[in-house]
Amino acid sequence: MEVTKNQIDDLNAELVVKVEAKDYEEKVNETLKNYRKQANIPGFRKGKVPMGLIKKQYGQSVLAEELNKLVSDALYKYIDEQEFEVLGNPLPKENEEVKGDFKTPDTFEFTYEIGISPEMDVKLSGRNKYEYTKVKIDDKLINKQMNDLRRRYGKLVSGEKVGDKDMVLGQFVELDDKGEIKEGGVMNSSTISMEFIEKDEVKKKLIGKKPGDQVVVNPFDVSRGGEDTASMLGVKEDELDNVSDQFQLTINEVKVMEPADLNQELFDKLFGEGNVKSEEEMRERLVQDMGQMFEKDSDKILTRRVSNDLLDKTKVDLPDEFLKRWIKASQKDPITDEQLEEDYPNYQRSLKWQLIQNDIFKKNDIKIEQEEALNYTKGLLVNQYAQYGMPAPGEEELNQAAQQVLSNQKESQQIFDMLAEDKMTTYFKETVKLKENEVDYDEYVKIAEDSNA
Repeated sequence: MEVTKNQIDDLNAELVVKVEAKDYEEKVNETLKNYRKQANIPGFRKGKVPMGLIKKQYGQSVLAEELNKLVSDALYKYIDEQEFEVLGNPLPKENEEVKGDFKTPDTFEFTYEIGISPEMDVKLSGRNKYEYTKVKIDDKLINKQMNDLRRRYGKLVSGEKVGDKDMVLGQFVELDDKGEIKEGGVMNSSTISMEFIEKDEVKKKLIGKKPGDQVVVNPFDVSRGGEDTASMLGVKEDELDNVSDQFQLTINEVKVMEPADLNQELFDKLFGEGNVKSEEEMRERLVQDMGQMFEKDSDKILTRRVSNDLLDKTKVDLPDEFLKRWIKASQKDPITDEQLEEDYPNYQRSLKWQLIQNDIFKKNDIKIEQEEALNYTKGLLVNQYAQYGMPAPGEEELNQAAQQVLSNQKESQQIFDMLAEDKMTTYFKETVKLKENEVDYDEYVKIAEDSNA
């Protein structure tokens, strides 16, 4: 068996796999003998069917299966031994049939097309300068965080009138086109969280109302839509299309969140017993905790800035026509040429970044070891347990849980992607010049959202 490469251009090539009879005959004959032993054909005892009949009935399909395996193994072995890297997978050459006769088999030739990874010159050095955005942790932000924590650990008490952050308990009654109670319509008691109402005019209609007051509302304006709206009205989600957009809401009760007191009980809940003993110490701890939290976000903003700059400035040619064919061939569900053309620029940019990242890893000897991935996964699991207020399991059980996560291909890929991003961030921070810029929280959020977009 022989594989030869015909170079089309820098990014495209053909691989011709030549398979001779000696490469497949023994395996094909062995398989057909096994077929003969198991064949149940009327008029013949089991295992006594003439081999000629077995070959006539199964010969071509067995040959095709064996050739497919031989060619596949030969292709990937050849590619693995080469210095060049292939994009996607080899594809049978368009409009070219296999050379060889399945009726009188001898030598076969299969031609495949491949896309070749381009040569790149990724330019990143200490001369590159990037802004490193930090959030200004001032009294305004600390006060906001303290108020949020106090509300989170506070308690609901009855209120006299509706405020912009309160919970409203009431009865919804469906109205007809005339604004009257609809006979046989929806009627249900539920709650509204004022914080989640997005439309200002709807909030204004409710703020200041007292228990016993009635107001007409659109249920879709006072809920988050879909399942949430259906739950609020006590109907199934697929029934919402037949529900009116006008309901009479009778306010039965107003619940106000009474913030927790700044006392030792709250300090212990937030930071562990005895670690914080005063409001002043709490403020100092919040500065420290928020600084660590925002550092991770600042790192992500920096990584996005550098990666976007590299994407814009690094010339990366791709075998586009081959890649489009490969994308169509590899999809589970068929896609049209129009869909492909629409989605291809995003795929192209994603692949381009992957190639840039791989180039940086290779030239700087950056690696992700399996043990490193295992420890990283264990850390994620420990954090997950902590979020639910649960202690982490013992080392052996934690190891098993992490290995189970990594055995899932999709979850494993996510773990390695997260690790790769962390390593890229570390590399960027060690390589480029950083110009720190401190902004207030609201501006920081806008920058972070723009960076994510």
